[in-house]
Amino acid sequence: MQELWNNLVFIMERFTWSSLLDVLLVTIVFGLLLYLLRDTEAQTLLRGVFLVVILITLLTSLVNLPAFSWLVKTITPALILAVPVIFAPEIRRGLERMGSFGKLGYWRTSRGTKAIQELEETLNAVTSAVMQLAQRRHGALIVIRRREFLDKYYKNGVMLNAEVSPQILLQIFYPNTPLHDGAVIISENQVKAAGCVMPLSSSGVLNSTAAQSLGLRHRAAMGISEVSDALAVVVSEETGTISIAHRGKLIRRLDGDRLLNSMKAIMTTDQSISTNWFKSLLKSLRAKTARKEVEE
Repeated sequence: MQELWNNLVFIMERFTWSSLLDVLLVTIVFGLLLYLLRDTEAQTLLRGVFLVVILITLLTSLVNLPAFSWLVKTITPALILAVPVIFAPEIRRGLERMGSFGKLGYWRTSRGTKAIQELEETLNAVTSAVMQLAQRRHGALIVIRRREFLDKYYKNGVMLNAEVSPQILLQIFYPNTPLHDGAVIISENQVKAAGCVMPLSSSGVLNSTAAQSLGLRHRAAMGISEVSDALAVVVSEETGTISIAHRGKLIRRLDGDRLLNSMKAIMTTDQSISTNWFKSLLKSLRAKTARKEVEE
């Protein structure tokens, strides 16, 4: 213990402004890493790795353990090579988030009266279609673009460039039609493409007991919400339940009013504060849903 204290005193005596800058840079790097991996299964895993590294470092520093120290030094290079393999999906997602910071293509960034009116008409049409689909128990996945472009997902679907209306959405998702299994992408008040294949969620959020019954549509909705800032609306084919996914979060059991209000709030909220707002909305809607279930 005395040796540890002497080492600390030795470090503090030689601590300079450059040392402070060095520590700050390391802190920023780890902070960015945790930020990019937020809302993923890897965040918890990474915390565990940090804890194990800290414990091993303290143990080898305080106690003279030659054999254990040799073992740590031997397996460390192998662990460094294994990290990119273990965290491959999360690393890719983090890099995509970093690359999307500079994108300025928002839903009609003019935010003029006409743009707001067109947005409201689009969301009203989506709400009307979703309510009818839920009533008929026709499964659906509707992805609404916000700031980030979704061009690579248009390519695996069928380009439509049609005006958004309840009729066209009902027709697309009618059972056994050629496009009903894929997702519809809406961009700038148009149905850009249908029958699109979305990436499946790899965060592990849907592996919980309560969410294990959710199918591929919900996993695809979570997947596109994890790799972009898009808003995804899902209708369950089995139960007719309406859900929305945004920023890796899923809200279930929505009615028409809550669906419309949620979509309006998300689509008109700036990206910088959308995550915090969405978390508050999630808690609020879950509380309302719980009270409703108790009353029933």
